[in-house]
Amino acid sequence: MLSKNNKLIVALDCKKLADSRRLVSELDSLVSFYKIGLRTFVTDGFNFASELKKKGKSVFLDLKLFDIQSTIEETVGKLSYLDIDFLTVHGDPSIVGAASKGNKNDSMKILAVTFLTNQNREDLDLSLIKGGDVQELVVERASNAISAGADGLISSPLEVPLLRTQKFMEGKLIVTPGIRPKNGMNGDQKRIASPSEAVAAGADYIVVGRPIWQSTNPKIETKRILNDL
Repeated sequence: MLSKNNKLIVALDCKKLADSRRLVSELDSLVSFYKIGLRTFVTDGFNFASELKKKGKSVFLDLKLFDIQSTIEETVGKLSYLDIDFLTVHGDPSIVGAASKGNKNDSMKILAVTFLTNQNREDLDLSLIKGGDVQELVVERASNAISAGADGLISSPLEVPLLRTQKFMEGKLIVTPGIRPKNGMNGDQKRIASPSEAVAAGADYIVVGRPIWQSTNPKIETKRILNDL
């Protein structure tokens, strides 16, 4: 079973790379797993990921890749040599299949995105996604992604309990963004839960960013989140 510290992934989405580096230094041994998203990756993501690995940290590269299959396969093949731990792609079966085929590193887990945690039914309608209950669509999309070769899913905490009842999720990872501490601000997130609620529902890992790096005291806020697990 993972320890509380290992269940928390801190999103390094600070506006400046120097601020992300300072945050890693400040949190020190409290956190062992970090997420690098697009904002940070386009600054100096390759080198920063290597820095974190040299410090003994686990790295989640959250790029949500989406492109033609040949491009996905080649891109994932190159990224797999970075020694990162998690990589996200969109959950379309063709994308997941290409990513799995391109992955040259058994330790790098391909995680499929179902729907973003800032999307609700209204947003899906605007994107011309077929009608139906959001949770049911997440399960359908998740099933297709796992069948195509995904090692796990990125899922809002609201869908985790239902996903954990599905036979196709046996032995598969669930990483949960949209985590907000109790009595905290939701920001632009719409499908959220507290750290303890997400883990109790069956999430293997939770991802927390802004509540930590926007805090006046990130270390205290991180401890508060860990205490809620």
